[in-house]
Amino acid sequence: MFEQIFNACSDGSQQISTMDLRKGVIIGAGQVGMACAYSMLIQDCFDELILQDIALEKVEGEVMDLMHGIPFISPTKIAAGTVADAGEDTDIVIITAGANQKDGETRLDLVQRNVKIFRGLVEEIAKHCPNAILLIVSNPVDIMTYVSLKISGFPSSRVLGSGTVLDTARFRSLLSAKLNIDSRSVHANIIGEHGDSEVPVWSKVNVAGMRICDGDWPGSPSCDSSELSEIFAGVKNAAYEIIKRKGYTSYAVGLAVTDIVKAILNNQNRVLTVSSLVKDLYDLPEVCLSFPTIVNRQGISKQINLSLNETEKNLFQKSAQTLHEVIAQLDL
Repeated sequence: MFEQIFNACSDGSQQISTMDLRKGVIIGAGQVGMACAYSMLIQDCFDELILQDIALEKVEGEVMDLMHGIPFISPTKIAAGTVADAGEDTDIVIITAGANQKDGETRLDLVQRNVKIFRGLVEEIAKHCPNAILLIVSNPVDIMTYVSLKISGFPSSRVLGSGTVLDTARFRSLLSAKLNIDSRSVHANIIGEHGDSEVPVWSKVNVAGMRICDGDWPGSPSCDSSELSEIFAGVKNAAYEIIKRKGYTSYAVGLAVTDIVKAILNNQNRVLTVSSLVKDLYDLPEVCLSFPTIVNRQGISKQINLSLNETEKNLFQKSAQTLHEVIAQLDL
C-alpha cells in the first residue's frame, strides 16, 4: 500500500518519501454508485479510485467525465477496471451494484435477485482484495451485508453496510425542521432494518442533552403525538416518495456513504448507524442490522450498548426477526 514519491530538495538532490495511498473500488456505476464516486472525489477520500461495471462503455464515459473535473479538486487517479486491477492493497470495496428497486417494491423483494449477483462479485473481491473492508450499499442492504459476510469469509469487523445512516440523517433533518434547530445539533437514531421495520429511538432524541420526549426542549411535542408519528412516517417512506417522483435515490446516499468511508480511512472512531453482524444485543438471532457503532480503520470497532425502552426493544427484536426469516430461506 506504499508508493515511493521522489521530491526535489533545495540542494537539487532527490529525496524518497513514503506515502500511504488510499485506494478504493466502487462496483456499480449506476445512479447511486456515481453519486458515491462524485461525493468522495470532491471530499478527497481516495488517492486511487477504480469504477467497475458490466456496462463497459458507460463506466468509461463516467470516468472520463470525472477526470475532466480533477483540476478543480485534490488530485485523484481514476480508472475503469475491476477488483483484479485494484489488488491486495485496496482499502475499501464498495458495492452499489444490483437490481434496481421498482416503484411499489420493498427492499426485501430484491433479495433473491441480488443474492445471485453478489455471489460472483464477493468471491472475486475475496480473491483479489483479501485485505479490504467491504462496504455494502445495495438493497436490501442488511440482507446483502450478511450474504457478503458469509460468502467472503472476512472477519465481521471488515464487512458492513450503509444501514440506517441515511435514515438517521433523514430523521435528524425532519426533526430539525420541526424544532427549528441545525440538524447537526439534533441527536437521534434510526435502528434495525434499513426498511419497513426500522425503529426510531424516540427515548434518546435530544438537543444539547435535552430530551424532546421529556419536554426538556421548549415547545417539543410529546412522543405519542401525531406530529412525531408523521415525522417518522416521512423518514420510513422517504425512498418510496423519491422513487415515485424521480425513479431512484442518489445524492443523499452518496453523502452518507462518503461519511462512512471517511470514518474508516481517517480512523475517526465515529459513531454511525451502520449495518453489521449483531453481537450480544437483546438476544437477537444472527443477522446484520443497524445499531450505533464505532467505525474506524478496522471497520467495525464496537457496537454501543444503547439502552432502549420496552417498546423500542420489542420493535427492534421484531425487525431482527423479520430479517432472520428472510436469511433462513437463502442458500448460503
